[in-house]
Amino acid sequence: MKRSPIVLVVLILAAAFAGCGGSNMTSFIHEEYNFGFVERVAVIPFDNLSEDRGAGARATNLFLAEMLAAKAFDVVEPGEVARVLAKQATVRASELSTEQIQAIGRELKVQALFFGIVNESMTYRDGSATAAKINMTVRMVETEKGETVWSSSATAGGRGFFSTLFGTGDQSSSQVTRKCVKKILGTLFD
Repeated sequence: MKRSPIVLVVLILAAAFAGCGGSNMTSFIHEEYNFGFVERVAVIPFDNLSEDRGAGARATNLFLAEMLAAKAFDVVEPGEVARVLAKQATVRASELSTEQIQAIGRELKVQALFFGIVNESMTYRDGSATAAKINMTVRMVETEKGETVWSSSATAGGRGFFSTLFGTGDQSSSQVTRKCVKKILGTLFD
């Protein structure tokens, strides 16, 4: 049975573009740090560098939910974190000094803090469908010395080749954010 050259070209292009929405990830793990030491952690509200006003709060809430679901650490309640952060009087969590990180660690009785940044969050129209896309960076800072011991950055969402071709795969900002959070946490827990 002879295949048409057009069908063959379409199959080759489909295979080539199947991974285009791929995994844009960067991860770091401190090779000498003993993660078994970490029992209690706090999630610092994520900074938002995107134009999506709710992206930071949405990412923080979904990250916290996934952390609790993983049952890897005891996680401090967000209200306690907010109370302690108010004493530091900083605009952004990323501006905390080593001394402030250590003080927060002592007051919350945690061995590590999770900091996050939403670098990009957008929803856009693509033909007759909408697509959401997010890029986040999350890092874990141990509170004894104030050093980053784990960091991961990932992108999720957008429209891949097949969803564009067949008009499928619309996901909300929350769904895309949750997918990105799971990708990021996968580099810590797997």
